[in-house]
Amino acid sequence: MANQTFIKGADISTIFEEIECGARYYDVEAGTAIEAEKFRDEPEEVLTILKRYGFNSVRIRLWNDPYSRAGEKYGAGTNDTEKALRLARLSKDAGMSILFDFHYSDFWADPGKQTMPKAWEGLGVDELENKVYEYTEYVMRKLVDQGTTPEYVQVGNELTNGLMWPVAKKPWKPEDFESEYGNGYDNIARFVSAGIRAVRKVSPESKIVIHLDNGGNNPMYRDWFDNYFAREYSEDFDIIGMSYYPFWHGTLPELDFNMHDMAERYGKEIMIAEVSMGFTMEDYGSYERLLPTERKGMATRKELCEKLEYPMTKAGQSDFMTDFMNRVSKVKGALGFYYWEPAWIPVPGCGWATDAALAYTKEKGPGGNEWANQALFDFDGRVLPALETIRDF
Repeated sequence: MANQTFIKGADISTIFEEIECGARYYDVEAGTAIEAEKFRDEPEEVLTILKRYGFNSVRIRLWNDPYSRAGEKYGAGTNDTEKALRLARLSKDAGMSILFDFHYSDFWADPGKQTMPKAWEGLGVDELENKVYEYTEYVMRKLVDQGTTPEYVQVGNELTNGLMWPVAKKPWKPEDFESEYGNGYDNIARFVSAGIRAVRKVSPESKIVIHLDNGGNNPMYRDWFDNYFAREYSEDFDIIGMSYYPFWHGTLPELDFNMHDMAERYGKEIMIAEVSMGFTMEDYGSYERLLPTERKGMATRKELCEKLEYPMTKAGQSDFMTDFMNRVSKVKGALGFYYWEPAWIPVPGCGWATDAALAYTKEKGPGGNEWANQALFDFDGRVLPALETIRDF
């Protein structure tokens, strides 16, 4: 890592929607008088704050078509191609590198849901492979043509259970291995590899990331990558990306072990593509101005946080980041991390899903902001001590 700048990255994909809904950011601590000229109400200025605190990279998510057939927004940033390109331009202008994140879905893609893009429903495996290739090539050319070639590209998001369900869903039971679409592992490899080939064609200098969740689960990672590399379709890639949320994904020692094992076992670089830690368990409903029935509530349920190694306090958030960064920096081939949505503070109208989005993913609601107590700005938009911790590492 001597020749590699340690990545201190941020996924700020909701930022345009945040500011449109009234979010304001202040580079002052709580208890300090806020001077009018110090607040930041433009995306460029939020990037300036993050850069001041040591951030040097931005992660940008892309959804194929985050609108209902009637044109209703899905929310959570409504991250379509136009917004992704705009954020890429702002990031490059701020001197940041880019991790570009293809979801291959019209909304959130994660282990619990990998919903097929509406425009691709009903297509066969061969057609879907071509769609992934053509779509990836199209977006990558847009990025390159506007002078924002990403340094890193994720081909899929949290692919633990596959992508583009049900066609490329990870098989769990014996009968799942040969569905009407063929072997799920084969289709995962085909679709991911199609995206990799498209990136390589347009931007051979970009490093390719394959990203799973649950960074503390070593057996799961070994099983997934053993199955991927065993497929005849599998294309090589550069980086194993991990999500690590301490209230979901095991202990820091378990993450530590998995990072070292993945680097040594597969000879790949390691990147923590998503991480966060809470700074409070205080409710922020008054900021969202929603009825209790309209809010899903915090992702950090009390029972999940009781066994955490660090408390959900401002000091605990800072101490966690120190421990976490020390561990990542000591892994051979580890590139760094991306803090997930540090600027997603609670404001009316900027929640994780609209009713139109829930109809698409077929999830239970309600909406609201699940993440505000894990941001790096407090509920009023003021910088938190963990930002200084990150800057000074």
